[in-house]
Amino acid sequence: MTLAQLQQRIRDLYGAKDGARGVEGTFMWFMEEIGELSAALRGGSPNEQVLEFADVLAWLATLANIAGVDLEAAMARKYGAGCPGCGQTPCHCETSDKP
Repeated sequence: MTLAQLQQRIRDLYGAKDGARGVEGTFMWFMEEIGELSAALRGGSPNEQVLEFADVLAWLATLANIAGVDLEAAMARKYGAGCPGCGQTPCHCETSDKP
């Protein structure tokens, strides 16, 4: 599934509910899912981790949909030419730099 397909799938499933909830409410749900992923990474089963990764990605797609952001285009723009810091693949930034 591409990022574009993911966004469309989430839009088809939940678009009306997501639009009514708005960015602020959706962001709170996204942050809750981040917390659940954190807990799963610390002590959950591999299956729980897989499901929480899926939830986080789905809520990120929801936020992008509400904000009118095409995730596939955003990723291509920022990371399509390599590391945004050094421009290389793989990244050659110093370990003290963010990437």
